[in-house]
Amino acid sequence: MSTALFEIGQIVHHRLFGYRGVVLDVDADFQGGDEWYEHMARSRPPKDQPWYHVLVDDSENNTYVAERNLEPAKDLGPVRHHLLEEGLMRYENGRYLPERNLV
Repeated sequence: MSTALFEIGQIVHHRLFGYRGVVLDVDADFQGGDEWYEHMARSRPPKDQPWYHVLVDDSENNTYVAERNLEPAKDLGPVRHHLLEEGLMRYENGRYLPERNLV
């Protein structure tokens, strides 16, 4: 098991699909099911490294992403997502801070 490179509230960029988003939660390793992994994780990222729940910018979507597919975003401007607009997290100085318990 490795230490997570990204933190809750950090703005990230998906290396393969090019979207920006904000980290909502971090799992120390893959917590999804085998069927989901086979269908969705086509690049077969390692299950024993951190995975991230990410709110996708300018979308209603959230994703579950392997660490190797993420990098720090160069654009640290606010992310547009309805959960952020509802006050889940507050934008401050290029990152998001939780406004209430995320669990």
